[in-house]
Amino acid sequence: MTPEHPLTYHFAILRVVPHVHLGEFVNVGVLLHARTAEYLGMRAVTDRETLRVMVPDTDVELLSRYLRCHEAICRGDPEGGMVATLPTSERFHWLSAPRSDLLQCSPIHVGIDRDPERTLEELFAEFVRVPGPTSG
Repeated sequence: MTPEHPLTYHFAILRVVPHVHLGEFVNVGVLLHARTAEYLGMRAVTDRETLRVMVPDTDVELLSRYLRCHEAICRGDPEGGMVATLPTSERFHWLSAPRSDLLQCSPIHVGIDRDPERTLEELFAEFVRVPGPTSG
């Protein structure tokens, strides 16, 4: 169900930074938070083989665990630990906080829309380039 009035939302792009000292990154997901709708969503590439293609020079097993943990926190799933029990706003800010690790977030951006789930899918399609199947 979409709200009657547009919602303000905040989003951040999840980036893999294989070599933190170089600052290069590959976008692998999107976090979206619409506070007034109590919405917190995440869409990310978690398939190990796809991640291996996207960021070949990284520990794919570790990255996949990080992303799955982020998903659990986003859903409020107890498997995400204590952070997953926090309100949606606090979980979003924890997930998008700056860190110097393999998985980082872009700066937080803002937008307005009526359907946060559709917006999350559109942002994922715009910012994350998932390789298609290869032939041959």
